[in-house]
Amino acid sequence: MRGLRPVAVLSLSVVAFAAAIAVERKEKEEEALERRVDQIFAAYDKPDSPGCALGVIRDGNFVYKKGYGAASLELGVALTPASVFYMGSVSKQFTAASVVLAAEQGFLSLDDDIRKYVPEIPSYGKPITLRKMLHHTSGFRDILSLFFLAGRNSEDIHPTNELLDLLSRQKALNFTPGDEFLYSNTNYFLMSVVIRRATGKPLSQFAEENIFKPLGMTHSSFYDDRTVVLPGRVAAYAPRPGGGFRVDWSTNYDMVGGGGLMSSVDDLLRWDHNFYDNKLGKGTLLAEMQTQGVLNNGKQIEYALGLFISKYRGLPVVAHDGANFGYRTTLMRFPEQRFSVICLCNLATSNPLRLSYQVADLYLESQLVPDPAPASAAKVDPQPFAGWYRNLESHSAYQLSAADGDIVGLGTRFKPRDANHFVATPGAAIAFDRLQNGGIRATLTVEDSAPQVFVKFEPVKPSAEDLAQYAGEYTSSELQATYRFAVKDGKLTLATNWQEPSVLEPAVRDEFQSPVGVAMVFRRDAPGHVTGCDLFAGRVRNIFFTRVAK
Repeated sequence: MRGLRPVAVLSLSVVAFAAAIAVERKEKEEEALERRVDQIFAAYDKPDSPGCALGVIRDGNFVYKKGYGAASLELGVALTPASVFYMGSVSKQFTAASVVLAAEQGFLSLDDDIRKYVPEIPSYGKPITLRKMLHHTSGFRDILSLFFLAGRNSEDIHPTNELLDLLSRQKALNFTPGDEFLYSNTNYFLMSVVIRRATGKPLSQFAEENIFKPLGMTHSSFYDDRTVVLPGRVAAYAPRPGGGFRVDWSTNYDMVGGGGLMSSVDDLLRWDHNFYDNKLGKGTLLAEMQTQGVLNNGKQIEYALGLFISKYRGLPVVAHDGANFGYRTTLMRFPEQRFSVICLCNLATSNPLRLSYQVADLYLESQLVPDPAPASAAKVDPQPFAGWYRNLESHSAYQLSAADGDIVGLGTRFKPRDANHFVATPGAAIAFDRLQNGGIRATLTVEDSAPQVFVKFEPVKPSAEDLAQYAGEYTSSELQATYRFAVKDGKLTLATNWQEPSVLEPAVRDEFQSPVGVAMVFRRDAPGHVTGCDLFAGRVRNIFFTRVAK
């Protein structure tokens, strides 16, 4: 037996050596992977540029986290995973969680009518439940869009009573509650009002007591007091024409519910972990938050409660992103892989959703379904599809162009999948088909929204005499705003309050588009005189302006 001892020692040495080699190989693979991640963020990884803070999570722990770029160009402070960002619409999942927890505590029901708590909201003939609002199927016009369309500066302070007054003047919904999904910040702003009135506590206090403190999120809060000092707070920026950056954030903006959360990569690790091991409430939170909405026609939508639930390259993914001022944020979770990406940026032109998918592509490479190979550009001629397209319901219009075999538009390049289908990564696609009348129809699908149908059209070219028919003042009682139309240099212009006059481009007869996507559709009486106009702006439909008599 004593003679076997050297053999045993040798065997253990071989095993230990093999284990050390395996560890070293794994470390090298991880280092190589981290270098590839760093390459994704290389454009931001410099001290004189805004950038991003990144967290990559597997099985409840960070496998990589890093800051790229500056948290403050003025102070020369670098971004880190502890930096505190304005989270934008990523806040909605925390607002939704607060509502669910308040329901567990008996303060409210998700199936209550909003007017039970906010009687200032007009009656539109059918109840609008909190649940429909949380799923964005309420039909409410978007409060941020209304504020902008009223000619107000979005950086102004937003007292709750002022916003409720604006909502109380809305004479109609965008659609019958439950008929459609249309994202609207009104839904979640009103949730903050509901929480305050149902529980007797502002959303900031309720979330602190029921979410942040129990989870140990010590650097997270709802920013509803513009005088509060926030250690580690990140500034935000946008590119300045000609080079460099300009400041793009506001300390005055303290509306919460749809946004307003301040948090960090480090804190969001704790929130992400709670989706696997819930520490909050009485046990209904995760099921409620991850139940997708259903329309009146029985169709299931991707939006749950503050979360989009979809698939990416074959894998289920739960995600939400946010954008306000120069802040851009994404929290993305692949639940079956227990893998998440947190990407928080302070530059208006950054795209953390796309960056997060690129990071996921690296770490989940072996589990993701490969993207189908694009069609050969030589076999596809996109030129016939180039031109202007218009949605007949929203009146929104977009220009698509052909470039190097691709379709370019909507801020995206779509590559050919076949002769009539073009795709962008991730999740966006355009399908073209020819109508019997010879026209072309384009159907745009985006991962987190319903398909939108556009018809190709040729813009009209009205004369200066034609444009003069629209000149004058128009007023809206819903917005308490006056719009002034004038003809200048052969173009129709629009001026509202503090905003600089903008040039309107003609689409079809009596219909014009603004540079920011607002459509003005003029009305005529029986003799053909222009009497008013209807305004359409994406998340706001059909606001009527009456022409002021000269």
